[in-house]
Amino acid sequence: MKKILGDFRQKGFSLIEIILVVIIMATLSAMVVPRLTGRSDQARQAAAKADIEVNIPTALKLYELDNGFFPATSQGLNALLQKPTTAPIPENWNGPYLEKQPIDPWGRPYQYQSPGVHRQHDYDLYSLGKDAKPDVTKDDIVNWAPEQPTK
Repeated sequence: MKKILGDFRQKGFSLIEIILVVIIMATLSAMVVPRLTGRSDQARQAAAKADIEVNIPTALKLYELDNGFFPATSQGLNALLQKPTTAPIPENWNGPYLEKQPIDPWGRPYQYQSPGVHRQHDYDLYSLGKDAKPDVTKDDIVNWAPEQPTK
């Protein structure tokens, strides 16, 4: 019995070994964590950019192809999910063109205007970004080339 207990005690970690492992883990964390901070904001911006440049425009182009016009501003992007009942009523609506309500990565609806102020030939589509304020030169993601601030 002493032999078994003696072997069992020998197999444990000493306090020095545990402290050494904790120091190594802390050092690795100190090197990795700063590289990962800010990545979630970058990922959200990339997701919003993909929605604004590809996903939602594809649905809008299909809607326009079927009906000959884009949804009116008053109909909004909801026209891609349900057939509008207000003018202009799309006679050839073949949707839904999207699977779910288009919400930006910050949990707010994408902004849509047709005809657009910036793109008068079709529509303006944008997200207000993280701060939820209309400040195109800061963090808004838009489907037009934003004006550069004057110095």
